[in-house]
Amino acid sequence: MNLSTLFFVFAFLPVSLILYLVCPRVCKNALLVLISFVFYAWGSPVYLLLLLLVTVFNYCVGLDIGNCAELGQRGTKFLLVIGVLFNLLLLGFYKYAAFAIETLNAILPFTLNAPSAALPLGISFFTFQNLSYLSDVYHRRAPAQKNPLDFCLYVSFFPKMISGPIVEYAQFEPQLKSHPVTLYKVSEAVPMLVLGLAKKVLLADNLGAAFQSISALSSGSLSGGAAWLGAICYSLQLYFDFSGYSDMAIGMAKLFGFDFDANFDHPYLSASLTEFWRRWHISLGRWFRDYVYIPLGGSRVSTPKCIRNLLIVWILTGLWHGASWTFVAWGLYHGILLLLEKYPLKGILAKTPSPIRHILTLLAVIVGWVLFFSPDFSSAIFYLGRMFGTGSRAFWDSTAKYYFAANWKLLVLGILGCGPWIRTLYRHLVFSRRSPGLVLSALLLIGIFLLCVPYMTNATYQSFLYAQF
Repeated sequence: MNLSTLFFVFAFLPVSLILYLVCPRVCKNALLVLISFVFYAWGSPVYLLLLLLVTVFNYCVGLDIGNCAELGQRGTKFLLVIGVLFNLLLLGFYKYAAFAIETLNAILPFTLNAPSAALPLGISFFTFQNLSYLSDVYHRRAPAQKNPLDFCLYVSFFPKMISGPIVEYAQFEPQLKSHPVTLYKVSEAVPMLVLGLAKKVLLADNLGAAFQSISALSSGSLSGGAAWLGAICYSLQLYFDFSGYSDMAIGMAKLFGFDFDANFDHPYLSASLTEFWRRWHISLGRWFRDYVYIPLGGSRVSTPKCIRNLLIVWILTGLWHGASWTFVAWGLYHGILLLLEKYPLKGILAKTPSPIRHILTLLAVIVGWVLFFSPDFSSAIFYLGRMFGTGSRAFWDSTAKYYFAANWKLLVLGILGCGPWIRTLYRHLVFSRRSPGLVLSALLLIGIFLLCVPYMTNATYQSFLYAQF
């Protein structure tokens, strides 16, 4: 179910919230589990059984790990390995089996048949959450969950089900017993929902339509200027698409009494790639840090091992985003650039003025997104070649002028939306503690929401990019 559809905004969410508010406190978690299952089954009914299977398995393994740890018995590590392997093999089958077989077919003298199973919605997100649960129980960062309904809620809670953020069990577990809905949480939730929706339907969807138009140009029609416009549109689309969904997820969680950490912190304002990745998809970066990078030794090891650890994390990050060699290359690209920032270029960058570092960071990120959206290396090389001047067409030709004239207002709004200014204005009005400020803030949110409605009604481009991951 798409979070930015009229049905979800005007029917599913309000009905769910009303039922939750009138439900007795002892039944609230059970009701949220039921709502979450309906939400998941709505978009992918076939895979609801898969979700239930995964949930039951991890619940049982986590319970066994916790019981063995409490009794001082051996075998907890074996149980952890079994649990991790099960989750990774399941993820591997649905997400990477076809990719692996296609790779083998390219080098083997015979052909293997690739499985054609559709990718279950949110499988990367709920797999990583299950892995975090098993690890947290094993390392005693959190107790094993004995209530099966509460564990189901952790795995399937619908606001974070298909779009994240990836919530670690140690953060979620203390909120299971008590997550009251307060006026303060509602006051935080509403602007997050409205502004997140606006990011998605006003900016991301329209930027996506512009990118699709440019990327559909024939090789002979794509000039350097048009290619740069397309890459910039995609860069902005991806940010508003995912950060908008994340804001909506965090806002919805607050409506049901749960608090999640922010998943984005204005990453395009960064002055280095290191800073960028601390601000982009924060929950994923934290997951890889806590469950891969640090267990490998982190930065507390020798320089060669630190380089190894960082490259492993970034290759895995690329693979997490998609089963393609272009995603692997994208991850390796960022891993190498981060190593250059960390070691040989550290002194030079420290002396470089911040505006220049900011521009260099944006260029590096935009170039990386070309690898991200390209279906194969030949497409990526061609597109990058156009961006950097290959081809017989003039850089700023009539095609580039046309697309710029058609989308410059959208680009300006997108660039302005990358900063904290709208949210800052809202908070300034709210916390002014003056009636005019409160009225203006309410009118601002109402106006933005009403502007979103016709776009939700008439939208022709509403795909959620991260649903494929």
